[in-house]
Amino acid sequence: MSFLTLTDVSKFYGPTCAVDSMSLSVEKGEFVSLLGPSGCGKTTTLQMIAGFADVSSGQIQLDGRDITHAKPNSRGLGIVFQSYALFPHMTVFDNVSFGLEMRRLPKPERQERVKAALGLVHLETQAARYPRELSGGQRQRVALARALVIEPPVLLLDEPLSNLDAKLREEMQFELRQIQRKVGTTTIMVTHDQTEAMSISDRVVVMQAGRVTQIDAPYQLYEQPQSRFISTFVGKANLLPGRVSRTGLQAQVDLGPLQVEVDGAGLTAGAEVVLSLRPEKISFVPSGQGWLDGVVRERFFLGSQWLYHLNTPVGEITVACPNSDAVPLEEEACTGLGWSERSLRVLS
Repeated sequence: MSFLTLTDVSKFYGPTCAVDSMSLSVEKGEFVSLLGPSGCGKTTTLQMIAGFADVSSGQIQLDGRDITHAKPNSRGLGIVFQSYALFPHMTVFDNVSFGLEMRRLPKPERQERVKAALGLVHLETQAARYPRELSGGQRQRVALARALVIEPPVLLLDEPLSNLDAKLREEMQFELRQIQRKVGTTTIMVTHDQTEAMSISDRVVVMQAGRVTQIDAPYQLYEQPQSRFISTFVGKANLLPGRVSRTGLQAQVDLGPLQVEVDGAGLTAGAEVVLSLRPEKISFVPSGQGWLDGVVRERFFLGSQWLYHLNTPVGEITVACPNSDAVPLEEEACTGLGWSERSLRVLS
């Protein structure tokens, strides 16, 4: 049996459905991210797990115990809010110790556990400081230590890195994953940042309009998107509309003047389909030697790569190329475009 299980969980606010029949099983020690745009229901899902939002229907089980309608303080979960919610009048040590005091642990045990938690997040030397004297990254670590010190069965993270600048955010997401692996706490994180979710999660739950659209490991999610929404929300993708002209193990799809072969499973002759092709899967080749030719309409330098928009016979195509020693193409340049047929994905 999974450690945390949501079975057909729904949440209504009056006639509005915020979460619709969500089912999810999380294994002990797993790091799972709920990913989606604003208003998709991911934060509401987290609040139902925490007990801050009532469940309209369905069931939530934790380690075999039904917690669907249990009070938040009886669930024993660790929570890190987007704002960190630190007590401004308490020192770092006292902030981290607060949850243990509420549980009436003996003072010697509290002190040992707080010291260990601060050591875990590398804040031993900041114990006597107040939140106002800390940087954003340090406050985030204090909130994490406060959540972990109670040794929760599940750690809930609500956009924990959204208030940090880009560089610190990247550093903290990897540090967060290292800490989680070290302590082994089952973790569920809410985020709208695809890079954040993909880089540190064991599995990613993509949500759209209150419903789960795909649950997968990050690599599988990126390489095998099951819908047009996922293909464009998780990374960038060229969406190429076409029609199936031949079926079989390998089906032929006509993309205007271009014919390509794709996996034929589930395709019928005459059906209209959309193919997804990631920009980084495309390479520049001499004109006339690729699948088709294109003209560079515009280009953007992104540091580690160049991003090109090209006009082609099948419409605009975006290409991402590493910033290597090769001379970048100029705007208005004509070039061939090559890719492996294995890179084409048929979307539902």
